[in-house]
Amino acid sequence: MKSKDSKLGTPQQLKDPDHTPPLASAIPLGIQHVLAMFISNVTPAIIVAGAAGFGFGSPGMPDLLYMIQMSMLFAGVATLMQTIGFGPVGAKLPIVQGTSFAFIPIMIPLVAGKGVEAMAAIAGGVLIGGLFHTCLAPIIGRIRFALPPLITGLVVTMIGLTLLKVGIQYAAGGVPAIGTPEYGSLLNWSLAACVIFVTLILKFFTRGLSSVAAVLLGIIAGYLVALMLGMVSFSNVGRADFFALPDPFHFGIEFSVAAIIGFCLMAVISAIETVGDVSGITKGGASREATDEEIIGATYADGIGTAFSGLFGALPNTSFSQNVGLIAITGVMSRHVVTFGAIFLIAAGLLPKIGAIILTIPIEVLGGGVIVMFGMVASAGVNMLSDVNWNRRNMVIFAVALSIGFGLQLEPGALQHLPKTAQILLSSGLLPSAIIAIILNLLLPEELPAE
Repeated sequence: MKSKDSKLGTPQQLKDPDHTPPLASAIPLGIQHVLAMFISNVTPAIIVAGAAGFGFGSPGMPDLLYMIQMSMLFAGVATLMQTIGFGPVGAKLPIVQGTSFAFIPIMIPLVAGKGVEAMAAIAGGVLIGGLFHTCLAPIIGRIRFALPPLITGLVVTMIGLTLLKVGIQYAAGGVPAIGTPEYGSLLNWSLAACVIFVTLILKFFTRGLSSVAAVLLGIIAGYLVALMLGMVSFSNVGRADFFALPDPFHFGIEFSVAAIIGFCLMAVISAIETVGDVSGITKGGASREATDEEIIGATYADGIGTAFSGLFGALPNTSFSQNVGLIAITGVMSRHVVTFGAIFLIAAGLLPKIGAIILTIPIEVLGGGVIVMFGMVASAGVNMLSDVNWNRRNMVIFAVALSIGFGLQLEPGALQHLPKTAQILLSSGLLPSAIIAIILNLLLPEELPAE
């Protein structure tokens, strides 16, 4: 749907966030936003549950089903905070919220092999981290100077690189299959390759919705192949309820020092990401800079949405960059279009059978999609780094931060003599990289001495 289509409004109206296109166009546009982010939104829950040990095929499947349900529900709730807003909360722009990938490197060490009981510490970290994120709203503009493209690009690249291992494990058969003859079989890799192949074809050789939702459609193609091969089970769909409300403190709540520190530090990065998305929306959709009120409102909604999610066992929320690009493609700036998408997400989150259907996707099929998604995260970080002036100073900062952060993640045993909390935070790789880069960027002179 192009911006010149008279059925959607005049060119000036299409740049107005308060304009509402006719329902016949607005509802499909809203659903298109949901399709663009749907798999990315539920994948973090699947990854965290799998790391904890209650993922696919485990007795803890009902808890994973609940996490998927909450991912949809609270993505919708947080999106409504952004599009409708109340008081200073919300940018009142077409911002789509969803479960954040950025926090996964922090959450995996916190829950690794500890079962569903570990989710109590995650809930406490999400709650406190969300409240801390909220407190950043009034000062977010003042700390942007400390996070230039060198820092943000490094962080985003690290997120993608850290998660690539998960994608490979999923494509090979999933963590529970490691060490078995089935792990890494030709059949498993064939399913993942089918998803990747279809995704690339749709992304580069089609236009419109099929290109925007290429990853989702690629997973559907892989799913159909798995269905024909008899690798799909619908047993959990029949047992799932038709309707269920969120359960406060579903996993309990525990205030772990490691979780609180990790989530609060990552909240700063998430807040900066949201600032970038708000700026991208106003530039791409309305050809203007974002106002201070929009940036502050978006940050408030980000934090409150995350804290609210933590109360019900959901994971942190953030603005979704792929939907920023979708606005540039469609040329429709209407926040009410995204509101329709938010309502669709909320409805899906109240229907557990939708989550049960998602859980019928074979892990190998999901792995193909995850490889593409995480690769795109890493490439987005590289794109951000292209704006960096690669003088000797910046090269040294990048080299030291990347080497130490990524090295500690690859060899966590090097931290065995540190306190447990420090081990969890440093072995994530992401936090040490970000902290080292920020400190060096603030302390080192702009130019290294001449040789």
